[in-house]
Order: sequence, then structure tokens, then C-alpha cells
Amino acid sequence: MKRQKRFEKLEKRPVHLDGLVQEWDDEGFVALNSKNDPAPSIKVEDGQIVELDGKKQEDFDLIDKYIAEYGIDATQAPKTMKMSAVQIANMLCDPNVPRKKLIKIANGLTPAKAEAVISEMNFAEMIMATQKMRPRKTPMNQCHITNTLDNPVQLAADAAEAAARGFAEQETTPAIARYAPLNAISILVGSQSSRPGVLTQCSVEEAEELSLSMRGFTSYAETISVYGTDEVFTDGDDTPWSKGFLASCYASRGAKMRFTSGAGSEALMGNTEGKSMLYLEARCIYLTKATGVQGLQNGGVACIGIPGSVPGGIREVMGENLLCMMMDLECASGNDQAFSHSDIRRTERMMGQFIAGTDFISSGYAAEENKDNTFAGSNMDALDYDDYLAMERDLVVNGGIMPLDEQKAIKVRNQGARAIQAVFKGLDLPEITDEEVEAATYASSSDDLPKRDMVQDMKGAKDLLDRGVTVVDIIKALNEGGLSEVADSVLHLAEQKITGDYLQTSAVFGKDWNCISAINDNNDYEGPGTGYRLWQDQEKWKKIKDISWAVDPQNMKDYMN
Repeated sequence: MKRQKRFEKLEKRPVHLDGLVQEWDDEGFVALNSKNDPAPSIKVEDGQIVELDGKKQEDFDLIDKYIAEYGIDATQAPKTMKMSAVQIANMLCDPNVPRKKLIKIANGLTPAKAEAVISEMNFAEMIMATQKMRPRKTPMNQCHITNTLDNPVQLAADAAEAAARGFAEQETTPAIARYAPLNAISILVGSQSSRPGVLTQCSVEEAEELSLSMRGFTSYAETISVYGTDEVFTDGDDTPWSKGFLASCYASRGAKMRFTSGAGSEALMGNTEGKSMLYLEARCIYLTKATGVQGLQNGGVACIGIPGSVPGGIREVMGENLLCMMMDLECASGNDQAFSHSDIRRTERMMGQFIAGTDFISSGYAAEENKDNTFAGSNMDALDYDDYLAMERDLVVNGGIMPLDEQKAIKVRNQGARAIQAVFKGLDLPEITDEEVEAATYASSSDDLPKRDMVQDMKGAKDLLDRGVTVVDIIKALNEGGLSEVADSVLHLAEQKITGDYLQTSAVFGKDWNCISAINDNNDYEGPGTGYRLWQDQEKWKKIKDISWAVDPQNMKDYMN
């Protein structure tokens, strides 16, 4: 058949490499409002919820039971459930309705009613609601720090640069699981060598992740997954109660922690019960609220390809982020794993959270080149920094990333590399050479560094655990290596687990270890003139305005004459 030439060219565009599918309700390939989703309902007797979204108490599954017991305010629910979904949706968009009032209303919603509310809102309305409903007033960002060779010197240098660029939290994961302790230590000392107070974590198997936290190698955890159907939940030998117990383990040891969920996980794991992605995610959000953890990483996350493939999927992702905030939970709003070959769609996927601002706009912006990202690549990576900064400048938005000049980047990268060199020496781990420090200072990817003996590194990691090494040993190594300021920063971060201030919703550390959270930096948006305004932070706005490649017209006078 003779082809129309424009259509031939269009078919070669990157977007045609994306996997898009039609809706399939019975297998959960539907963003919201599946034909199988239950109708909202609730019945309360003697203070107990005895009916939830069409199910009688005797028919509750584990998730229903947990939500009914701990996740819904039974005194508020009868009032809230009488309100129409449209009415609540309008209140979410209305600047004159304060956030505090909406939190109270949301506490009485059932998962099905919550889905109904979000379903009434278009994308622009969700942006309007999100800028009011995020718990912390000041938006921030989280990044990934990884590389495919688990090179500790590169990890430390990248962590130092990312800290200087303004990321409040950093997350690593090993390419090889046995490297986890070294990865955790590398980003810990790298970040603290650059900007004290950055929180770090290592994503690995849950028991080991908790162990790393207890040793002081990490300061928060996030990859504690919850799911929206019983079968998927129990497939991993978990129940809502076991997750609640794990959450209490972190809290009792002073470590910040949030759960992870996201649309598409149940479809990916093969049991959606024919329900929509938004309904199942609503159940995950209610489980999180019921457990009492301070926040949730959601918004598709690692499963973003699933909602990204169905009609309205990116709208659903924005909606699940909004619902998380309605439950007064800290929201790390996804924008991490890559899902599209199209740069236009990648930007589209991020814009709702970017414009509205969330507690953490990305729950994993790749602070390395994506080819080094062991989380399967991020929506944005280190080579997108300048585009991202230009977008912040264009829209006068605080996206959580600040400009960094080249000489400052070189300086902090060198500091991070020297810090991990001192730690490896002090802990009697395989040597980090001066050549490696120099290479990491100027490197962009793992291709630019000498190859390490990975077998010896893995043996060193095992030996480190066998010896019972803790953060105290890291502090000693830094101090003995002449890096007392970095040692003080790591010590002060460890002390925060005793103080417990950062166990508050949306908590991070600012200058001079000031804990910034939804408690002392609560979102007070009530329309124009209120809430967070970048231009009112003159120092930050000036840095974003004066990006390095912006021409100063005053310097052009002689040329123009």
C-alpha cells in the first residue's frame, strides 16, 4: 500500500516505541473507574465500621479489616460520606477552603469514595489542589545516587555534588546486593562532606535495609512496599500487620521511614481483582495512613510503565499523589523511573508535580547519567540539570534543584571522594587510590574511572558487617583521616535518631541542622498572595535567575556600541 509520507515520518518518532494499550478492566488495565470498582458505602455501629464499600464486616479481607480498624475516622465518616464527590472536589480546588478542613473531611472517606472524588477532577484542577494539600510549605527534591559498577568513589563524589545542588534526600541501591553496606556508607559520607543534614538511604532487601539503619549507615528508609490486593500482599509473605511492625522498628530506633506503593504494581504482579489502578492505590494510601508512618512514595514509581500505557494514566498518577496528601501524608511523588522514549512525554509526566510542588517532586531524580542508574533509569537525569533549571527560571518554580558552578562542583566532588578514601582506609577496606579520587572529581560516568577489584570490595563489605562496624567507626575514620568537619556532620546526623525531630511529616534538615517539616513549615496556601512563593526567597530566586549561561546585558554595552 502506498504510504502517506508524513505518517511514515511520524511513525519513526520516539513516542512510537512506547507501549500503549487499550483498557482491559478485568485485568486491571484501567486507570480509574473500572466497571469492577465497588460503589462507595460505609456503615458504623457502636463506633465500629461494619460495612465498607459494599462489603459486610464478615466478608472483609485483610486490607479491608486493617483500613476499617485503623485507617478511617469512624466518627467523621458518616458526615463525609453524605457529601457528594463533586462537592469535595470543588472544595479541594477552592483556595477559600483551608487545608485543615479538607484533611478532616478526607479522614472520613472510604477508598471508593476517595476514588470518586479524584475522578471528578481534571489535571489542572489536581494541580490547583496539590499546591494547597502538600503537607510542607516548601517543595523539595530527592535523587538517586548509583552506578552500574557500585564504584564507591563515584558514589561519594556524585552524592557530594547532588547535596550541593540542593537535593534534601538521596537514595542508592546496589547493582550487586552484597555491595549495599559500601553504597550506603559512600553516599552518607559524600553527602555530609558537601552539605550537612542531607538524609540518605539504601534500597535493598527489607531486613538488611533495617540493619543498615540500625548501624547508622542510613538515616531514612522508603522502599517498604504495600499493595492493594490481599493476594499480591501475601505473595511476598507480608500482611498489613507485618508492615506495621516493620514501621515500628524504624520509628523505635529514631529512623525516618515511609512506605512505597504506586499504580500498576498489582497488574504487574498478576492480581488486580479486576479493580482500577486508582482504587487499588487508594487502598494502599489508607493502609499507610492506618499504620502511622509519616509518608508514602507513590505515583507509579517503578511500575510507571503500566499507568503510562493506558488512557488517562498520567492523570491517575497525579490523582494518587493528591490523595496521598489529602491523607496528610508526606508525599514523594514519583517522577523517578523512566517510562517513555519521548522527551515530550517525560516532561509531561513531571509537570503536574513540578508546577504544584510536592514534598519531594521526584522520589529519585537521577543525579548520575541514566546509563549508571541501577533503578532502571530515571525520568530525568544529571544531563537534564540545565533544562530543569531553565524550567524553574521560566515558570518561577522551586523544583528543589539549584544552579552549581563548575569550580564549586569540582571542589565538592573532590571533598566527597577524599572523604570515602579516608573511611576505606580507616575501616581497613580495599584501598582507594589518589588516582581514583582525581578521576571521580572530574568524572561524569563510571566509564571515566579506573576499574576496581569488585571481588575484593565485596569481601570487604562482608567483613565490615561481620566485624560489627557502625557509624561510630566511620566517624573515627574520618576524624583520624583529618576530616573532622565531615566527622562532626556524620556524628550530628546520627544524633538525630536520638532527638527524633525528623520523625515528623515531611521532615528534612536545613541550615544549622534546623528540622523543617509540616509542623514548623506547614503549607498555608489559601490562594494568590499566600503559601510558598519562590520570588519571596530572594537569595534562592537570584541564583536561579542568574544561571551561568544567561547573558548580562550590562556586559554587552561595548559590543553593542
